[in-house]
Amino acid sequence: MSDTYLSHDDVVQLRDTAVEAGLSDPALRSLLFAGILPKYRGSLPILAAPGQQVQSDLNEMNRVERLIDGTVPLAVWLRNASDQLTDAAARDVILKAQDRVARDAAGEPDVAPDVPTGETKEEIVFRDDTVPFGFLSGGALAGDSVARIKVLPYQGGALLQPLALPHSGTGWLIAPDLLVTNHHVVNARKRTDGQQQVADPADLRLQAQGSRSRFDYLSEDDTDVEEVQASELVAWDEELDYAVLRLTGAPLRLTDAQPRPFLHVATEPLAVAKDAPVALNIIQHPGGEPKRIALRNNLAFEADDMDVRYFTDTRGGSSGSPVLTDDWTVVALHRGTRRVSDVSFQGKSTAFVNVGTQLSAIMRHLREHNPQIHDEIAAAQSH
Repeated sequence: MSDTYLSHDDVVQLRDTAVEAGLSDPALRSLLFAGILPKYRGSLPILAAPGQQVQSDLNEMNRVERLIDGTVPLAVWLRNASDQLTDAAARDVILKAQDRVARDAAGEPDVAPDVPTGETKEEIVFRDDTVPFGFLSGGALAGDSVARIKVLPYQGGALLQPLALPHSGTGWLIAPDLLVTNHHVVNARKRTDGQQQVADPADLRLQAQGSRSRFDYLSEDDTDVEEVQASELVAWDEELDYAVLRLTGAPLRLTDAQPRPFLHVATEPLAVAKDAPVALNIIQHPGGEPKRIALRNNLAFEADDMDVRYFTDTRGGSSGSPVLTDDWTVVALHRGTRRVSDVSFQGKSTAFVNVGTQLSAIMRHLREHNPQIHDEIAAAQSH
């Protein structure tokens, strides 16, 4: 099993693309490494030839799973590189590599990339896209329920050696002290060669108990925001890619007199007609960064009893986010992103296809396999 994110051929293609696009200019190297720990950058070999420098940097980063602060240096470098490019072909090469690295780093499971043809601009314009003004205050209230979660990997009952590095994701409250996220977030394992390393159930529970959730992380300046620890992992399923953690701690209250709100979930699967796409909203912590929300170009285009598929902007770290309708009801648990070609969406030749698990499927699974937790959630949701 390879310990690298990208194959040798992929790295060579990235090097050639970077050189042809002018990213090998030594003056740009500091921009490409923005957001990567300076100590790590200082450890990289320095070469005289610009092209060889890019090759060396990519090779070194490709062998590093993540740094002590939880960042994946290759993912950050690729994101910075894409921001520097205006040429569509070069940017496409960088973005495809970025998506692959972000997906594998998060341990995101494979999601079928098939997308029906025929999405056209005319199907999603010339309709009233306005919403009541209360939509904004409702979104702010929903955001109080969403947290950045960090998980440290365990193996054999101890922190993974030689160095346990945190994996980031997003979670949200479904009941007063129950947080929902992806199984692969709590699993805290990167993918290698398309294969998922799965934590032993005992280690999975330890990882959940050692997780830290930060609810009010709104900017980089929020360094003193208190984190919440989980007391136990109460339910999970790898196939549906969900996990439910019980939390404990003061940050579960907004004030002494006001408990932190939880999100309400759909009881029936979201249905999407081809000629009537549904607007969706995703509150997320992309890349483990402060809270963001996706509102624009975020339309569901297809759904079945298990999955909802939609267009939006997400990155690694968005896994586990709530996918919400305009009344701030959670209809799906965001679990993965796929980049596709030859799909027309609002005049663009390519689009991101995101996939989330229907909340109704998760609740059905809980009712069948963990009725006590299902009933606890159902009781909270009824109020």
